[in-house]
Amino acid sequence: MSDPIETAIFDLLTPLAPGKSISPEQAARAADPEGWHRWLSRVRTVSVGLAREGRLVITRHGKPADPSTFKGVYRLRLPIAGEVLPGVLAPPDPEPSEAPATE
Repeated sequence: MSDPIETAIFDLLTPLAPGKSISPEQAARAADPEGWHRWLSRVRTVSVGLAREGRLVITRHGKPADPSTFKGVYRLRLPIAGEVLPGVLAPPDPEPSEAPATE
């Protein structure tokens, strides 16, 4: 994660409880507190890419939105296990099981 916006998004979302979200403004301010406004379009672009990969959820009115077609005010959150997301190109790899395999 070398992109400052991607880093800011995940730094803000990681400590939050499942289902909690951040605004695009929060991500932009985390990346550049003084010139955050000029980063807003980059936040949207990065968010769309991450949402298409299934690594991020873009929400509108608290519900997942298709990253290819959403318009207007939005928020960002991490995916919840088992959640079906609109517009995801490929589901994220499942977490490796910590339980030993049974024979």
